[in-house]
Amino acid sequence: MDHEAEGRGLWSKVLDLVYPGVCHGCGDGVAGNRSLCGACHDELPSLREPFCRSCGEEFEGRIDGGFECPNCRDLDFSFAFARPALPNHPVVLEMIHELKYGRRIEIATELGRLAGRAFADDPRLALALSEKWPLVPVPLHRRRRLWRYFNQAEEISRSLGAATGLPLCRALLRTRSTSSQTRLSRAQRLKNLKGAFALSKAGAAFAAAKPAGAVVVDDVFTTGATTDECARLLRRSGVQKVVVVTVMRG
Repeated sequence: MDHEAEGRGLWSKVLDLVYPGVCHGCGDGVAGNRSLCGACHDELPSLREPFCRSCGEEFEGRIDGGFECPNCRDLDFSFAFARPALPNHPVVLEMIHELKYGRRIEIATELGRLAGRAFADDPRLALALSEKWPLVPVPLHRRRRLWRYFNQAEEISRSLGAATGLPLCRALLRTRSTSSQTRLSRAQRLKNLKGAFALSKAGAAFAAAKPAGAVVVDDVFTTGATTDECARLLRRSGVQKVVVVTVMRG
């Protein structure tokens, strides 16, 4: 029996009783396991061209062909590219904050569906779909996971997997607790994360086969420091290509 899944299901039922289904966009009631009504879901903007081919930062105006933004031009990421599904949006940001800091685990289902837009919109992810690359959630340290009761990236990955048919692989562990990244520069974030991750048993078995690729999943892409450290470890361990998918661009 999957006791973690059983506990997660019980926790979701408790939350359903405490928090009746309400749309985070307009406040109307919603049916089923939804956090947005159909109208508010459809009104959320997907990431649109032109955007940076490395980090997904949107730009105004006309730019012909693929380009890298000034922030990425001098960086050497370990992942091939990061693809947020949506640009920064206040409704989605509020949902992410409620998931993480309000422990509203049921919101992860909607966020996973939204993340699926990246696969629908970006032909660069077609290979990941056809070859069934696993979704690798950015891990939480055990202390933070005990407080939150779940890993938000893992729950988003679970819903994203249901939408795309891709398997979930808990390939990474967070071995060192790190301070909050929110107010740190990219250089400070890289230093903060150095040596913070390791392969899990499942990750070591996966990487040993020198697989073609993996999809690292997180809630928000900001500087890319966290996902880059995860990608670096996966690549060093034998994964040939790593791409990043997030719900939103920070």
